[in-house]
Amino acid sequence: MNILQTKDLKKYYGKDETLVKALDGVSLNVEQASFVSVVGTSGSGKSTLLHMLGGLDRPTAGTVIVDGQDISRLKDEELTIFRRRKIGFVFQSYNLIPVLNVYENIVLPVELDGNQPDQTYVEEIIQVLGLGEKKYSLPSQLSGGQQQRVAIARALAAKPAILLADEPTGNLDSTTSQDVLSLLKVTSDHFKQTVVMITHNEEIAQLADRVIRIEDGKIRSDGPIWSEKETKKDGGRHA
Repeated sequence: MNILQTKDLKKYYGKDETLVKALDGVSLNVEQASFVSVVGTSGSGKSTLLHMLGGLDRPTAGTVIVDGQDISRLKDEELTIFRRRKIGFVFQSYNLIPVLNVYENIVLPVELDGNQPDQTYVEEIIQVLGLGEKKYSLPSQLSGGQQQRVAIARALAAKPAILLADEPTGNLDSTTSQDVLSLLKVTSDHFKQTVVMITHNEEIAQLADRVIRIEDGKIRSDGPIWSEKETKKDGGRHA
């Protein structure tokens, strides 16, 4: 079942000689519970794509469908509510509230939506992400990797349809990056959570089940990891 779809998605800036086609006809499907990485160089359009998928910006043309809802047709207030309930975000910057402890940061979005958090589920997230001993610590008492774990937990707390990760290891060292990426993979597997990760790092991209390569606002390749590895092994001759 596809939980996320885009159809002929376009995002243009400027006009005439200054026209920039940040996205130029991107169509893709993402199945529920899959872990997908979108890889591309700076300026390729990958971050613009994430902003469209997350409803942070509106397309010039085309549609974005999340959990059966065409979010490109929603009014601003409707989109804000939908985004809060259905889309989880993990960014380079952790965006934790410094005066709230780990648990309070995790459940904050749920409470802001006027709901009571599923405490059993939240506790499971905390344990899976290895935050049990830090539950009542403030962000200033955590390492960068631990803060990013809290950000992942917060994104999961509302049980979103999709989780979008934008260069989630950009501020972390290589060892901590591997830990965080492993946790994203565990998150996808353990909670059957759909994860779409944006990255410029080829090595990081390979940790996903599927890699989408984007260049000049267009998808240049799209396939499972095993096929990419076979292609490289055969020197690019693999059909």
